[in-house]
Amino acid sequence: MNGQKTNGYNAEQIQILEGLEAVRKRPSMYIGSTGERGLHHLVYEVVDNSIDEAMAGYCDQINITLRTDGAVVTEDNGTGIPVDIHPKEKVSALQVVMTKLHAGGKFGGEHYQVSGGLHGVGVSVVNALSLWLEVEVRRNGKIYYQKYERGKPQAEVKVIGETKGTGTTVIFKPDPEIFEICEFDLDTLVHRFRELAFLTRGLRITIKDERVDKELSYHYEGGIVSFVEHLNKTKTPLSKEIIYIQKKVEDNLVEVAIQYNDGYVENVYSFANNINTQEGGSHLSGFRAALTRSINDYGRKQNLIKENENNLAGDDVREGLTAIISIKLRFPQFEGQTKTKLGNSEVKGIVESVVYEGITEFMGENPSIAKAIVEKCLMASRARDAARKARELTRRKNALEISSLPGKLADCSFKEPELCELYLVEGDSAGGSAKQARDRRFQAILPLRGKILNVEKARFDRILNNDEIKAMITAIGAGFGEDFDVSKLRYHKIISMTDADVDGAHIRTLLLTFFYRYMTPLIENGYVYIGMPPLFLAKKGKKQQYCYSEQELDAFLEANGRQGVLIQRYKGLGEMNAEQLAETTMNPESRTILRVKVEDAVAADEIFSTLMGDKVEPRREFIQTHAREVVDIDI
Repeated sequence: MNGQKTNGYNAEQIQILEGLEAVRKRPSMYIGSTGERGLHHLVYEVVDNSIDEAMAGYCDQINITLRTDGAVVTEDNGTGIPVDIHPKEKVSALQVVMTKLHAGGKFGGEHYQVSGGLHGVGVSVVNALSLWLEVEVRRNGKIYYQKYERGKPQAEVKVIGETKGTGTTVIFKPDPEIFEICEFDLDTLVHRFRELAFLTRGLRITIKDERVDKELSYHYEGGIVSFVEHLNKTKTPLSKEIIYIQKKVEDNLVEVAIQYNDGYVENVYSFANNINTQEGGSHLSGFRAALTRSINDYGRKQNLIKENENNLAGDDVREGLTAIISIKLRFPQFEGQTKTKLGNSEVKGIVESVVYEGITEFMGENPSIAKAIVEKCLMASRARDAARKARELTRRKNALEISSLPGKLADCSFKEPELCELYLVEGDSAGGSAKQARDRRFQAILPLRGKILNVEKARFDRILNNDEIKAMITAIGAGFGEDFDVSKLRYHKIISMTDADVDGAHIRTLLLTFFYRYMTPLIENGYVYIGMPPLFLAKKGKKQQYCYSEQELDAFLEANGRQGVLIQRYKGLGEMNAEQLAETTMNPESRTILRVKVEDAVAADEIFSTLMGDKVEPRREFIQTHAREVVDIDI
């Protein structure tokens, strides 16, 4: 130590966290966060154990119940967690599974051929982060029971009854000392469980919400073929047939379902052992390589791609593609506990070989569908060439100095993106008010003339020729589509500020569709916001209140009486003076803005396709279903 002081840092300062104490001390390391996402992750961890039973062929029914007391019940008809005495720990195996990290039947690979809960921390982490947890196991003709409080057993495992069935029931209540919010969102859970039902053919998942007396059930005999049908229900497929490929290679089961539609957006979702690998990985790389190679080879062989034409690129063959890639493997290697990227290098070659063989065989047997696919890809290639010139122009503009920014942009003086905000304002009138109301140091204003192009129905080249979209791309400064670079953003808050009427809502949805389809990292990083202007200003004497809904206005009138109340209704932002606009919608101290977030990519795609696509009937159904319950859609 060279005689230096150690500030009293010695063996006494080294903390050893026993058992589940480590989880309670650092919960985010195990479930990602202590917010809404981490809370729902608790349910996923318990259900994943039941899914593992289903994948192994031991379970075909999972029931989830959200109780009125804030607890969650999950029940399956699997084999039940073992309850005999563990040879090393000298207590019931059930208690070991519930209280020890990295304990479970998933490491040796005998009971489960494939498993999503790779790290074995799932149910013990849920136990550690619950105020209380109860588990019932139906096995050996008996019902076994144990209760825990904050991860600690309250008594030994005991028999509480007899049964003819098998399975496991877990009931837990999240600990309010750990979680910022303890209320489960039904829609969030439904999206995940519907996904799991698609991926596990024949499994029925039922979720019941006792808080609102609602029950939903999901069961798909078609598996991922049904998944693709569901994703394309708001689109127009090129053909009714779905390319389905399934093959087992050693310990790996590869399943792929593919269908093209007449749109321009790629919707490909990859899964490994039922886990949504949002960052892709080796299985997705193998699929993409096989798709590009098989379509090029077929196009050349049939002389659909001429000798003087270049091969189709990956982007060309994925335009209008909807696909599910699901691989089940014995020893998956995921990157981190969040499991968003598959790392098994050998999987790329396996998937590429299986998919190439499957697509080639399908195209040989279905020449008319194959021709339609290749022709669509060729059209995409030609449009991409036309768009390349527009994109290069955009790149050059972004490389120039401030003079290349749109003339109608009123920029801010600060240059640090994390301090700067860009308001996208509907119309010149509101734009004028916003320019007066803003803080010129950090708030920029870009007025948009009318409704921007609906990018859900347009190709790259047409999108890049739209003046309003070009102005936005240039102002935001980070490029577009495949060239988008989030590090070049000029603003870290991009706020859509439109009128609080039907036209305003339409413009806002057009903007969100554009950002989601072509500037996805903006939404993923939480840089997109919706400004919330008030609908009314209610005054009575010296008392006044901005009201953001009819309900708020009614509450003001109820509290203050209706007599003598002056009500000003704002039909548009242009009707507010600069001072009012600043106070209600632009001043960070007093405004209301909503951050746009995507919790579920499949659900987000479904909403944008429904609202902005060609098909009228799904849009009508969506509006009829959600009109009463939705103020603003949180994608």
